[in-house]
Amino acid sequence: MMLRSPLVGLCCVWLLLNACRSQRAGDDKPNIVLIMVDDLGIGDLGCYGNDTIRTPNIDRLAGEGVRLTQHISAASMCTPSRTAFLTGRYPIRSGMVSNTSLRVLKSLGAPGGIPVNETTFAALAKKQSYSTAIIGKWHQGLNCQSRSDHCHHPYNYGFDYFYGMPYSLSEECWPDPSRDMELALGSRMWLCVQLVAVAALTLTLGKLSRWVCVPWSVILFMTLFVFLLGYFWYSSYTSGLYWDCILMREHEVTEQPMKAERAGPIMLREAVSFLERHREGPFLLYFSFLHVHSPLPTTKDFLGTSRHRLYGDNVEEMDFMVGKLLDAIDDFGLRNHTLVYLTSDHGGHLEARQGHLQQGGWNGIYKGGKGMGGWEGGIRVPGLLRWPGKLPAGKVIEEPTSLMDVLPTVAAVTGAALPQDRVIDGRNLMPLLQGAARHSEHEFLFHYCGVYLHAVRWHPRDSQAVWKVHYVTPVFQPLDAQACYETTYCECSGELVAYHDPPLLFDLSGDPSESTPLTGDTEPLYDSVITVVAGAVREHLKTIVPVELQLGPEVNWDRAWLKPCCGVFPFCMCDKEGNTSGTGW
Repeated sequence: MMLRSPLVGLCCVWLLLNACRSQRAGDDKPNIVLIMVDDLGIGDLGCYGNDTIRTPNIDRLAGEGVRLTQHISAASMCTPSRTAFLTGRYPIRSGMVSNTSLRVLKSLGAPGGIPVNETTFAALAKKQSYSTAIIGKWHQGLNCQSRSDHCHHPYNYGFDYFYGMPYSLSEECWPDPSRDMELALGSRMWLCVQLVAVAALTLTLGKLSRWVCVPWSVILFMTLFVFLLGYFWYSSYTSGLYWDCILMREHEVTEQPMKAERAGPIMLREAVSFLERHREGPFLLYFSFLHVHSPLPTTKDFLGTSRHRLYGDNVEEMDFMVGKLLDAIDDFGLRNHTLVYLTSDHGGHLEARQGHLQQGGWNGIYKGGKGMGGWEGGIRVPGLLRWPGKLPAGKVIEEPTSLMDVLPTVAAVTGAALPQDRVIDGRNLMPLLQGAARHSEHEFLFHYCGVYLHAVRWHPRDSQAVWKVHYVTPVFQPLDAQACYETTYCECSGELVAYHDPPLLFDLSGDPSESTPLTGDTEPLYDSVITVVAGAVREHLKTIVPVELQLGPEVNWDRAWLKPCCGVFPFCMCDKEGNTSGTGW
């Protein structure tokens, strides 16, 4: 008995030390909240110089953390930019690019999507025992062979939970018509079709068995009626409102079509619920806003409240939602143990207009916007990070960084290993954010427009200069404009672009608005810069392995049999969020 007590004591001490060690190991792994706004211009936020749109919550986030001033997206359109964000790789490596003017997934009826062999930051975190979720916009594909195979569903890329829009907002999504009569008619129509089909089948069997005496013409008429009714019902709903403007929870379609102005509040509640369920951590939440993409669905609480009409209303509502997310993090006691990141997928959409009213974002002093692969306005985006006690508050970093850096940064803070079987173009941001490094690891960044390389950024390791070389630039329409108003988006190739030989050269450190191209006469280093960048392009292109283009014309076209359906096709209408009314903020 005398020996047993010391042994019991030693065992208790050993267990306690291991528990403490395990707790410290867990404490080293933060919760992660990644917030992506859709189509937000860098000039739309107060912390980046805007003094006419109110964004107090995002500005507070900037003051409490690190603000990146040269944060670059890997593409200037939604689908490829988000692929690069998820994978840490240029989208051309995964085939999530196009060689035509259509540079995003066309619809939910297109089978293209992010290849399942790509590794996302969610998959890396999940391997480290993180609970993972995406709430909001996906736009990385859904189906391949049938409308229910969900081959490109977020669950196949490391996410444990999904609520949101598998596609993207389009002009058809809002303002949405009243659909109460359509929903009621849809359910009764399907009942009618069932009754007629059963009657036709019964009469056919009875006729073959000689139990009934009905002319074959009657049976044929009933059969044709069923098929024609289904065909005309489907044809009457060719609008994207019914087939692309939908919401899903996990694998289930919950609204078809969706009530767009109601989607934001529901997504916010879903996000807060996820935080509460997983407050013990660790978790990774990717909150992907539908805001501020046109047509800018906005709740009545925010309509008419800004100085910039509907777009400003939508931005201020988005900022309010960011504030609610940050408040929930604080309320659940997660503030000091949560890394929060906020960005936009690319620059604001200059051509988004209704008449003469601007409905797209402002990109500040930077030339160009959404759809322009090389100009700064299309690819320079906000970048804000907060992690109290780990990242200094109020710090500003002017070094080049990329949305692709999120994956290796997530790997670093979660303890995950980066994939070794592929090129990872992103870099771990933590040394730069914490001050251990003063110079960006990105010496070169390559700016694509679809499959076409338009520009290259060079930040020499022994210099503060940031050179930008343009090989191709869009031709604005009209020529004296700063956007492509006649085509809605600027083109990447063909007659509506200008090819530069010799290339255009800018020094972004002194001319961030790219207003004055340098020449051999005005810049002594012109020839050497052009030569070095050309060499970097050659080396970069050697690393690009040809793959199938998921956004190319062979894949990216509409197939009716792939369209999701809430019900029995083609009678696809439902509202399983019907008990959710108002904003419910």
